[in-house]
Amino acid sequence: MTESRGWFYVIVAGLFEVVWAIGLKYSEGFSRPAPTALTVFAMVASMWLLAQAIRVLPAGTSYTVWVGIGAVGTAALGIILLGESRQPLRLASIALIIIGIVGLKLAK
Repeated sequence: MTESRGWFYVIVAGLFEVVWAIGLKYSEGFSRPAPTALTVFAMVASMWLLAQAIRVLPAGTSYTVWVGIGAVGTAALGIILLGESRQPLRLASIALIIIGIVGLKLAK
């Protein structure tokens, strides 16, 4: 596997992390079958893709970027779908996470 494919896997794994994090909310404690199934599928897909990426990328960087994508994506969807706070300090903190993700990618 190439390094660029590894980065692709990390990004897709991060997107699946967003799906499962939001899915947890919609599954209502795993009491709703369809959202629960989607959440579990996204969890497995996310972890498998991250495991593949770590084969060719640094583990610490891969994991941190994966978590960052998940955190930013989940926070954004929380604002959009769930009506969570748009307080300026919260938005600035999300921006700092994005800056950190970009910095890790550029630093290699």
